[in-house]
Amino acid sequence: MKSSLSFSVVACAATFAGLASAHNSIIYPCPRYSPVGQQCPAVPAGQSANGDINSPISSVQLGYSEPLCRFTTPYATPSATWTAGQSVTIKFNPNSVSHSGGHCEFSMSYDGGKTFAVIHRELRYCFVGSKPASLTNAVSVSSYTFDLPKDLPSSDKAIFAWSWVNASGNREFYMNCADVAIKGGSSNSYTGTEMVIANYKGYPTIPEFSGNYETGMELYTGAKKITVSPSGSTTGGGSGGGSGGGNSAPPASKSSAPASKSTPAASTARDSSATPGVPHKPQESGASSAPASSASGAASASPSSAESSASGDTGSCTSGLMQCSGAGYQICNEGVWSPVYSCGVGASCKGTDGHIYCGWP
Repeated sequence: MKSSLSFSVVACAATFAGLASAHNSIIYPCPRYSPVGQQCPAVPAGQSANGDINSPISSVQLGYSEPLCRFTTPYATPSATWTAGQSVTIKFNPNSVSHSGGHCEFSMSYDGGKTFAVIHRELRYCFVGSKPASLTNAVSVSSYTFDLPKDLPSSDKAIFAWSWVNASGNREFYMNCADVAIKGGSSNSYTGTEMVIANYKGYPTIPEFSGNYETGMELYTGAKKITVSPSGSTTGGGSGGGSGGGNSAPPASKSSAPASKSTPAASTARDSSATPGVPHKPQESGASSAPASSASGAASASPSSAESSASGDTGSCTSGLMQCSGAGYQICNEGVWSPVYSCGVGASCKGTDGHIYCGWP
């Protein structure tokens, strides 16, 4: 019997009717190429509005990582002009889901998006406000208000970024970037904690929280300090020696067009599978322990080696969704359901409220 659950929503939940592919994005300040942002400048020549604005820039299970900010060509004019030290309210898309909360950071870059220093954090319970009683996609908080640091440098070409590691569902990294102008800064540089990058190719994977909202916190408390300025950025030591920081240029190609979200294939040892959350089978007593990176729950076998097109949906769907089909699962890619992928020997696809995963009986 086939489950119609997806990794982001329960298809039959009235709360999310008509919103099956929603994740999250900011609408103010307007992020690059947003079709739903507020006070958006014109999209640069040769570019187009981003219909994927709510989607993550990276997914461990789907095996892709797009450039930081997704687009590297800025707006010709700022989408917002702020004064250092003022209070700002960051607004989020009302058509969004919370993925049970997670860790959010708000950061600034002065070098075109190569390095980001954090100016505000909402850790553990971003979008949900407090620890939820169970898995949820309900959004309790859709805006955050905070004061900009007074020592932000003035610049007409600063980048404001929101980033998020979701608590439940596929292991993803979300990021929107808005081109902003900063006026009235009292300093030529700003020193803050380096933005954490996780669930991104070449960076640590933060597993599903599974009710433990301290999950991944060591990456945030251990992130090093970084100094950003219009003249360049430098990094310094921190209590964790920079573990989980590392927001210098990631390995993804920095093109202005997003990377293709094709059906996953075995490309690297870490991102060799799109299998949703399949754990490693428990080892026999005395066996060597798995490496730390196995906490992501990625399977060791690539889905392409175990796919079957003999069953499963073949109709249209909303890109990014996943569903159980028998013991395996399918991924919606560009509006079409993939063949059925196996969860691996002994594992089967299971559905819970809000996402699917591959697990052992």
